[in-house]
Amino acid sequence: MGNPFGFTEFHRKMPAKRSSGTRVGDWREIYLNWDEKESRSQASRCMDCGVPFCNKGCPLGNLIPEFNDLVYEGNWEEAINRLHATNNFPEFTGRICPAPCEESCILSINNDPVTIEMIEKTISETAWNNNWIKPEPPTARTGKKVAVVGSGPAGLAAAQQLNRAGHSVSVFERSEVLGGLLTIGIPEFKLEKSVVYRRIEQIRKEGVKFYTKTNVGIDISHADLQKKFDAICLAGGSTVPRDLSIEGRNLSGIHFAMDYLSQQNAKLRGQTFLKKEEISAINKNVVIIGGGDTGADCLGTAHRQKASNVVQIEILPRPPKLRLPDNPWPERPFVFKSSSAHEEGGERDFSILTKKFIGDKQGRVTELQCVRVEWKHSIENNQTVMEEITGSDFIVKADLVLIAMGFIHPQHEGLLDNMQINYDIRGNVESDARMKSNIDGVFACGDMENGQSLVVQAIASGRRCARNIDVFLVGNSSLPSVQEYVRPFHNI
Repeated sequence: MGNPFGFTEFHRKMPAKRSSGTRVGDWREIYLNWDEKESRSQASRCMDCGVPFCNKGCPLGNLIPEFNDLVYEGNWEEAINRLHATNNFPEFTGRICPAPCEESCILSINNDPVTIEMIEKTISETAWNNNWIKPEPPTARTGKKVAVVGSGPAGLAAAQQLNRAGHSVSVFERSEVLGGLLTIGIPEFKLEKSVVYRRIEQIRKEGVKFYTKTNVGIDISHADLQKKFDAICLAGGSTVPRDLSIEGRNLSGIHFAMDYLSQQNAKLRGQTFLKKEEISAINKNVVIIGGGDTGADCLGTAHRQKASNVVQIEILPRPPKLRLPDNPWPERPFVFKSSSAHEEGGERDFSILTKKFIGDKQGRVTELQCVRVEWKHSIENNQTVMEEITGSDFIVKADLVLIAMGFIHPQHEGLLDNMQINYDIRGNVESDARMKSNIDGVFACGDMENGQSLVVQAIASGRRCARNIDVFLVGNSSLPSVQEYVRPFHNI
């Protein structure tokens, strides 16, 4: 603990952002870089607590007090080593993780938490800029071969760890680009794709083989995969979106959020679309159904596509500004938050239920019929129930509707059904304590096993799965173990 008074001398401060008016004119990341002095000042706010709740709040178990102290001391090279000890991709989590570590920071009891996420990003960028991050191929090979299905954060983490254990790893991706949601779904202004590609190149140089436009189950059968590989890691995403099956759903102009976001990313890669295929917000009244991160990604994208007006609606009530008495630290804070996209414009409304889509004679959506709702606690069944407010119906104009209500489970049709994989009650791959499915040698991680979750959870799951596969193949493992993510005192 280099500065025991840092948390009293310095207030929490984030890096400056490019102005809203400037950044909506391009697709570059919104944050400017910190200078070294500011980074070290912010790192000094870390209290080096006797019980580091931030460490337990992070699914990866990142050694946060350690790398904060190293940054304060100016030892950036050792800081990246401490980060890499638990996290394969700190440049991803430093940009798109919602930072449960900060929510668990002890300073959050009565102050603002340490800027852990941005310190993490700064460490990784400093390391890349100084050429400290290099390929780390294994010194020997085991002769075992592993197939990883899916190249998102879970699949990439599993592949890198398994390769470093000496196994020959092949990653199969059905898309034309690698990176999964990192590349296909997350907007460029949150995560520039060059950041993803440089890490994939490192993994490739370590010896991992990548196969794009290869849909396992169609382009290569599951039987062939099982014959050619000693183990299979299912690391696909939770790709089946939650739909809104109400009257008018078949009207044109209503799309799933991920179709919209993935098409914009494809455009930035140079792909072109026919006019009838294009999903564009330009000069349109846009309505986003869903108040989460994906909805905010749609909002920021619509701003950059020059929408006339954007409204984001959420069925749940607006969270309070501050913690309520029944939501104390270190529980997850249920408080009102805004993203950079909300700073750029648009409207937000809560406790809204969409009842019906209304269209014109050409079959195009023109309006949403909505009603306000209230949430009440039912003494009868001890649950919170939703009730429509009589007479609160209203109309929202819409030329483009984006459904951002999350995902329900991975795609069953094709590979999983053909392999006769067992599913859990939520429709994810059912697995045991070792992350192994009902089929010998077939493991699952990330969204495939846990359902839609955080990028940091996906990386942790991929690392944990790699260790389990390593033990399955050779009987033991030198790969680091990964803590089971149980949020401290988290009761939901």
